[in-house]
Amino acid sequence: MISSSQARSLGWMAVLAICFALVVILSFKVHAVKSEVLLAERQLIALERETLLLETEFQTRASQRQLSEWNNVEFGYAAPNARQFLDGERQLASLGQRARPDAPAPILLARADDADLATASETPMRSPVSGAKVTLASAASEKDAGEVFGDAFGDFLIDASPIRAAQAQTIAVKGAGE
Repeated sequence: MISSSQARSLGWMAVLAICFALVVILSFKVHAVKSEVLLAERQLIALERETLLLETEFQTRASQRQLSEWNNVEFGYAAPNARQFLDGERQLASLGQRARPDAPAPILLARADDADLATASETPMRSPVSGAKVTLASAASEKDAGEVFGDAFGDFLIDASPIRAAQAQTIAVKGAGE
């Protein structure tokens, strides 16, 4: 048999178990509502982006309409048509025919042959201003040039730096030497 103190503690344990179950159920419901709110916020953001996209599209089309009206009234521009480039079907058909002997030479793209490159590398480079020969730096002297450049650039940075070494100057105080 159960004493009254044991029954009371079993009752309190049952009440605590029921309260714990209710807290767990309530937390599940809170998380469910929270996830629904997050989903609704995401949908709201997506709808705002779509609205912004549609407003931009509307403004673009409205400006195209305005530009078209300005073009018709003030500028008079028109889209190019085939008649601007060819006189008719006969000229289009003549494009596929062989050139006549008295026809001008076709326009060719610039191209360098290997022989041209070999002779160009043998002739020295000349200055376009003075016509004097120009010699390129060799790989051995490039290392020295790099050091010289590094030193000169370092000196330049030191001179251009807003932070300078402190220059101590004596300040005469009025009344001290009088």
